[in-house]
Amino acid sequence: MKAINRQRQKVVPKATGLVLEIGIGTGLNMRHYDAAKVEKIIGLDPAMQMHRLAKKRIDQTGLSVELMGLPAEKIPLPDASIDTIVMTYTLCTIPEPVQALKEMRRVLKPGGKLLFCEHGAAPDEKVRNTQNRLQPVWGKLAGGCHLNRDIPALLKEGGFLVDDIETMYVPGPKAFTYNYWGQAYCEAA
Repeated sequence: MKAINRQRQKVVPKATGLVLEIGIGTGLNMRHYDAAKVEKIIGLDPAMQMHRLAKKRIDQTGLSVELMGLPAEKIPLPDASIDTIVMTYTLCTIPEPVQALKEMRRVLKPGGKLLFCEHGAAPDEKVRNTQNRLQPVWGKLAGGCHLNRDIPALLKEGGFLVDDIETMYVPGPKAFTYNYWGQAYCEAA
């Protein structure tokens, strides 16, 4: 978990202005936001039971946070209303990832950014084959998590240009630990 926490530290502090966090879950990102740069955070997560746990972490930060119990495929915000979208270890479980990314693009202001840190398809053929073999069972055991999603391809299909991306295996079994992190912007319409 320390490695995952270090990954979060690479992207979350870059958030500015009005922030939409996709998949806020239990609020693990809360301590990484820079309160001096963030006006407000809107935390979106369909798992309402997570909100109680997130609230405890939110209360420790002093950040202004509004929680919404909806999926990323149906973001209830106006067009071009968000400065920064933060998405960490969430795209793997979104049932319709391209639809969700298109919704994110819709609510992002011109010049806004999507900060992401996700696990996904490994570049090594042997590891990727293992991911593909594990996926049917893993998805059922891990709440719909997809080990083998091609994160850069999904971002592009969702209408984003990846400006900055880094990759690596974090410590652990390779089939579960290939990480992508960076930032993306909306393609011009």
